[in-house]
Amino acid sequence: MLTLLIIADDFTGALDTGVQFAEAGAKVRVVTDIGYDFEQLDSEVQVLVMDAETRHIDPEQAYGRIFEITKRAVSSGIPYIYKKTDSALRGNIGSELSAVLDASGAEMLPFLPAFPEMGRTTKKGIHYIDKVPVAESVFGADPFEPVRSSYIPDIIAEQSKTRVCLADADADIAEKEDEKTPAIVIYDTGEHKELEELGKKLFEQKKLSVMAGCAGFASVLSDILRLKGSRREEMRYTAPFLVVCGSLNPITVSQITYAQNKGFNKICLEAKQKLVSGYWESSEGKRKLDEWMKSCVNEADCIIDSGDDPETAELGRQMGMDIEAMRSSIAASLGAMLKGIFDRGFNGTVLVTGGDTLMGFMKQAHISEMEPICEPAPGTVLSRFRYKDEWRQMISKSGGFGKPELLVRLSEAINRKEEVQYVEAV
Repeated sequence: MLTLLIIADDFTGALDTGVQFAEAGAKVRVVTDIGYDFEQLDSEVQVLVMDAETRHIDPEQAYGRIFEITKRAVSSGIPYIYKKTDSALRGNIGSELSAVLDASGAEMLPFLPAFPEMGRTTKKGIHYIDKVPVAESVFGADPFEPVRSSYIPDIIAEQSKTRVCLADADADIAEKEDEKTPAIVIYDTGEHKELEELGKKLFEQKKLSVMAGCAGFASVLSDILRLKGSRREEMRYTAPFLVVCGSLNPITVSQITYAQNKGFNKICLEAKQKLVSGYWESSEGKRKLDEWMKSCVNEADCIIDSGDDPETAELGRQMGMDIEAMRSSIAASLGAMLKGIFDRGFNGTVLVTGGDTLMGFMKQAHISEMEPICEPAPGTVLSRFRYKDEWRQMISKSGGFGKPELLVRLSEAINRKEEVQYVEAV
């Protein structure tokens, strides 16, 4: 029976939230169809995660899309709705939280944006990344979606006129004026235990019918909402290991550099391969895919990296593309490239960085569902999906997660063909 609907703004976020419940044994399904019919869902599915793809669209469009999804969910009788937000507060935070609150008719929307295990904490309404205010962290310099404020009420106010209140870890609301007006309530949390305690208090107070946060708060909800089940059958990694990198985040860049220094074979995409539509269907593109397929099979570890180079920016300028058009084109190209490699018989383990890249592949391969299995390392998700009547497996990772040695640690486990649950966390 469907108990919880999670609405995410990108695909990696959908997976890293859904996996929190999958690891507890709950039956989870992640879908990309925003019109998905809740009534037709398999009866054993307890958690449905919907990727609304609102990270990069206009705030008003994001509001409308989230409002409609929430309204349908409430009408369908889904008892709990969770608006998944980015752990660094990128995207349409204000408009999307307001949409959930407005569509649900709730008096308040608890917002717990912290993810202490990944260094994301909130104190007095200010969001921190590894003890640095988020706007001063690497996320403040994001080339596509920089976070310009660290004070969460200000971030919300950029897109919303909804009342915002602050609350501490003891669940005491600091601002109580005009209590009858619906409000987004931001809770301070700096430790995982505080998330657990807050969640239990809010559940007992019956204030979790609608809620918001990242994968951090989601990680405590399986216990609170009793969304559990039996452990699933074991899975083993399959070699070889291929990394497809569509992220420019400095954290991912450091992981790529570390892996290359440890012997990974790195292939850098050229500007035309990233921006010219239909390149991978051309004779030149097909030859490249044949060549890279051999590299992926013969090399123990391989990275295909979109990178950041002046040639791409110049070609984009010549083609009349703005930054958003370039981002979209690169994601579609990476998706088509990865589909081409799968079509050539690749059956190893792929790690994809960046939600745009993963969604690009989903669209190119006409895949609309994935099943998250587990977290082989914090911030990464192993999922499986059906492609051409066969189960395939893929690891996804948000660009801003993980230590420099992450890819190397995963490589060691994959090339030993370990059972997934025994991968060493990094």
